Amino acid sequence: MQIETPPSTKPYEKPEGERRGIVIVNTGDGKGKSTAAFGLALRAHGRGKAVKIYQFMKVPSARFGEHRMFEQIGIPIEGLGDGFSWKSQDLEHSAQLARDGWQKARAAILSGEFFLVVLDEITYPLIYGWLPLDDVLDTLRNRPKEVHVALTGRRCPPELIALADTVTEMTMVKHAFKAGIPAQRGIED
Repeated sequence: MQIETPPSTKPYEKPEGERRGIVIVNTGDGKGKSTAAFGLALRAHGRGKAVKIYQFMKVPSARFGEHRMFEQIGIPIEGLGDGFSWKSQDLEHSAQLARDGWQKARAAILSGEFFLVVLDEITYPLIYGWLPLDDVLDTLRNRPKEVHVALTGRRCPPELIALADTVTEMTMVKHAFKAGIPAQRGIED
């Protein structure tokens, strides 16, 4: 490890532009995309801001750790899907759930009622062709000026990356699952 001297001057200038809602994308093969978006939701909620979370691949009855905590503190979270595609008995039904869920998420974004709308795992229905990318892009472009939107999932379409204000790509360096350690409650769910 290399030892560094802490900076003695501010390493950046404060931006002079206007404050407005931004589009944030967390993508890549590494762990932490949803977790980072949930951290934003907690931060916004802690400031008294209205937040809504939509999970495109989770079932409405999901009771993972985030669902339990968000329920306790009053952040609405809604599963819109029917689980992993490889578990689906009917992929057209899964696609219809995504389309129906998108209409809910779209309405929430355009309503201006929420400071932050999280679209967790939305990249999957986009890359599967279940959702029209142009509609998602148009909604993001035409949302009320003060609405922030965070989107998560692997293989984010380049058009969405181009539109976003902040994009983070999580890169997997190592993952316990690849070493044979199964998913664990409180870490993966």
